[in-house]
Amino acid sequence: MVVRVQTIAFEGVEARPVDVQVQISNGNVAFSVVGLGDKAVAESRERVRAALNASGLALPARRITVNLAPADMPKEGSHYDLPIALGVMAAIGAIPSDALAGFTVLGELALDGTISAVAGVLPAAVSANARGDGLICPAACGAEAAWASEDIEILAPRSLVQLANHFRGSQVMSRPIPAVRARGTSHADLRDIKGQESAKRALEVAAAGGHNMLMCGPPGSGKSMLAARLPSILPPLSPRELLEVSMIHSVAGALAGGELTDRRPFRAPHHSASMAALTGGGAMARPGEVSLAHHGVLFLDELPEFQAQALDALRQPLETGEVAVARVRHRVVYPARFQLIAAMNPCRCGHADDPGFACKRMPNDRCAASYQARVSGPLLDRFDLAIDVPAVSASDLILPAPVEGSAEVAARVAQAREIQARRFARIGLPHVACNAAAPPNVLETIAPLDAGAAALLREAAERMRLTARGFHRVLKLARTLADLAGAEGVSRAHLAEALAYRARGLAQAQAA
Repeated sequence: MVVRVQTIAFEGVEARPVDVQVQISNGNVAFSVVGLGDKAVAESRERVRAALNASGLALPARRITVNLAPADMPKEGSHYDLPIALGVMAAIGAIPSDALAGFTVLGELALDGTISAVAGVLPAAVSANARGDGLICPAACGAEAAWASEDIEILAPRSLVQLANHFRGSQVMSRPIPAVRARGTSHADLRDIKGQESAKRALEVAAAGGHNMLMCGPPGSGKSMLAARLPSILPPLSPRELLEVSMIHSVAGALAGGELTDRRPFRAPHHSASMAALTGGGAMARPGEVSLAHHGVLFLDELPEFQAQALDALRQPLETGEVAVARVRHRVVYPARFQLIAAMNPCRCGHADDPGFACKRMPNDRCAASYQARVSGPLLDRFDLAIDVPAVSASDLILPAPVEGSAEVAARVAQAREIQARRFARIGLPHVACNAAAPPNVLETIAPLDAGAAALLREAAERMRLTARGFHRVLKLARTLADLAGAEGVSRAHLAEALAYRARGLAQAQAA
């Protein structure tokens, strides 16, 4: 007799059904697992054997064969331990043979029979609920699985013994409760930054439209402080965005305690990060920083210090909103709709723009051009705002804290985002959340120009030699400025401010 247990295999954030087939037959004593599994799957034999022994069950002296079907799909991870163990237990009569019907099972086994947490429980629960199945998962992941649906049946045992007792009716497990991550009380606030009023204005514009922004300035001018306070003025995740973000973090094993939060992700990798770390990859094709920052912020400090190959790998995700990781045997696609915020010094020493400073290596302009040329022009073309962040003077630092903080700015940003959401829903694009994600073919509809603005854009496009991408990004930025002002159309003043933000980036792109 063959016992079947349902589990899943991951392809990106998608959970594909896998049929675990267990057969105990006469023949040489052996325990084999087939079905294109990786090293972790092959080692599950020893974990299952030890866990069953610790639970008071001995494997029969017969041939045990486990097949993971479909056999041509790669299987990775340790979450196959629990379905294999339960299949063996059903085959030897330790639990009722029909107890596992209608359940999707995943979990890793410890040698003492306890069930350890695994990654990807939330996508597995969503997939099981779509098929009308229940879910058996580790107790540490129950709070995460409970977010999939109120109707799905979830069993979250701590050990094999507890699960067996539940099936025999001697112990009843309660349904886990969804967990919410508590908000911290000490978030960074824009009120902490003294001076830099123009930079704060640019940060508000970037938040309102989801635009990419590049800050250039000497060390200690507050670039990193500004970036760290961007999450405090961004609107919370919508329910759809929350599910997408949480599924990515679940696959990556980054949901601590299964707790979900509506705060947008903020990822700030070190400049030594590799291309695989940024875009995703590795032997198991895990999501990278661009996917972990989905619907949030990716902050790259010291931009020219990153590997040029790693930076240029960001160009495609910035345009398409997803990243494809291709391997010899499989290809996975992860969502990557993120807002790129970058900071850099004007030169290696950081003081090329200071009055009276003379670089010891070469003339200041050549030193700055050489350093800024580390960032390619095509990547710089993808920044909607490029601003200078000058050094803060002592007179600014001794002033009292600003009256306006993150709460006031966040209210204006939320109002602008609400205007954009209604506009895109009206034209049949409810999945577009902000102006930066708008497709080019709707720009004439969402950003109508008056006569003065159209003439200015035509003249600026010729003088500044705007690319087609740059032309569209200027329109999107002007639309955001109009939304912040509560204007129906895009005026000459909105377009002029958008072009001013673009001019700094063009100068750097020409140096690159």
